[in-house]
Amino acid sequence: MITEVTENQEMIAQTVREFATRHIKPYVRKWDDTQEFPIEVFKQLGELGLMGVLVPVEYGGAGLGYKEYVTAIVELSKVDGSIGLSMAAHNSLCTNHILMFGNEDQKRQYLPKLTTAEWIGAWGLTEPNTGSDAGNMRTVAIQDGDYWVINGAKNFITHGKSGNVAVIIARTGEQGDSRGATAFVIEKGTPGFSAGKKEDKLGMRASETTELIFQDCRVHKNQILGEVGDGFIQSLKILDGGRISIAALSLGIAQGAYEAALQYSKERTQFGQPISHFQGIAFKLADMATEIEASRLLTFRAADIKDTGGDVRRESAMAKYYASETAVKVSTEAVQIFGGYGYTKDFPVEKYYRDSKLCTIGEGTSEIQKLVISRTILK
Repeated sequence: MITEVTENQEMIAQTVREFATRHIKPYVRKWDDTQEFPIEVFKQLGELGLMGVLVPVEYGGAGLGYKEYVTAIVELSKVDGSIGLSMAAHNSLCTNHILMFGNEDQKRQYLPKLTTAEWIGAWGLTEPNTGSDAGNMRTVAIQDGDYWVINGAKNFITHGKSGNVAVIIARTGEQGDSRGATAFVIEKGTPGFSAGKKEDKLGMRASETTELIFQDCRVHKNQILGEVGDGFIQSLKILDGGRISIAALSLGIAQGAYEAALQYSKERTQFGQPISHFQGIAFKLADMATEIEASRLLTFRAADIKDTGGDVRRESAMAKYYASETAVKVSTEAVQIFGGYGYTKDFPVEKYYRDSKLCTIGEGTSEIQKLVISRTILK
């Protein structure tokens, strides 16, 4: 049953909650104001086994499943969505791509460093002119003997500057051809591979987002993940799991905003009584709690299907779509409950409000999720 909480989940929730209270909560405002990417926090998360949750023990990972993974993301995101986002991107995109499609040598070379956060991982699909239209990417890799020469740029890349290794998708065939792209794993310091502009973002400001630039970047054929031409198909499979991560991120943000609003509604008095006694506020809280619970069920259902090896395309899209829109709605209502104070940085809900919007955009917009859902139900 997806409603059952395992002993592992309870232990992870408690561990992450204590870690976040001690090592993240005191610095949330500072990191947000300065857009600091607190890399040492991720090293500490690596020590806890949270930077390789899904990776088997033989490669240095925790060897756990998606339900445990979702639990960890939720608890981090309740405190700071930026940290939840970066932890999720490292796990489900870069690390998971190598785990799922790398050969044995590649797994043994990269996974132990990624699972401990000795190395931070990045993943590059999106480009300046091809967001949802990834099939028409302009970053091109041309074969030259045993090497491939890559030219182009990726943008909105989490850990693009601080990452030690990146999995990137480059076009190796015709535009629009589902078999015309290939995945490469590229280490920081490779000639012709560099980070570009760091984005100055509305929210998720402690999660680093930059460009990746390729200028005659020569990559050996041994750095190809899987087969030439499989990159786009691999990416769709990676995103199926990644959408569960964003659903979990959304769930954590919504839960954090709701808990802050609930507490405030009991403490704030108007006309001689707590504002929670007014039906207008009580009904807002009822809606928030209901939609969070629905998001939780959708998210853990997708995680359960993923853990049991089922086709998760529809369920991960549903979870991501519903939970992300819920995060925006709940955080908006939380600001409303706080009133004028909700619009100030001295109270927590304005940050949940800013952070939540990315959840409806990253790893496929809400519109793309509806496209995926509709295709699966109309097939």
